[in-house]
Amino acid sequence: MLKYYLLTVGFAMIPIFELRGAIPAAVWGYHIHPAVAYILAVIGNMIPVPFIYLFARKILEWGKDKKYIGKFFTFCLKKGEKGGEKLKAKSGKGLFIALMFFVGIPLPVTGAWTGTLAASILDMGFKKTMLAVFCGVLIAGVIVSLVVLLPQTFGFLANIFTTNVPQVS
Repeated sequence: MLKYYLLTVGFAMIPIFELRGAIPAAVWGYHIHPAVAYILAVIGNMIPVPFIYLFARKILEWGKDKKYIGKFFTFCLKKGEKGGEKLKAKSGKGLFIALMFFVGIPLPVTGAWTGTLAASILDMGFKKTMLAVFCGVLIAGVIVSLVVLLPQTFGFLANIFTTNVPQVS
């Protein structure tokens, strides 16, 4: 079981997959209790956040003029800057709340990785960023957990995941 716990934490650390993929994998694939899956995924999703805040922008700026990686690093920097400025423009003085909900809405490219990079580009401040991202990760985890538990609770979606599809011959 420890192996599956570590896999859940590891999956939650991966960009794009993050907690949005780790919780369903843990509950449906590894049969981990949803509450345990939630805790493990939150921990895993938060592990890279301080490193992203402290180093990602510096690495991207370092690599933006390199021959093979420059275009990709420049793209990431511009995407982060554009996302950060858009978030700042929409939020006004409520940047903390905006970042929290940006991370908390479990959609592609709205997770802890992107939110933290945007906050570092905006120089939001380390402690504020960590707290906003943490609150957002908690919210996203609750939403994903509820979606994961719907099939088990109501049963109508369970058939989609458990019924054998007849083969056409």
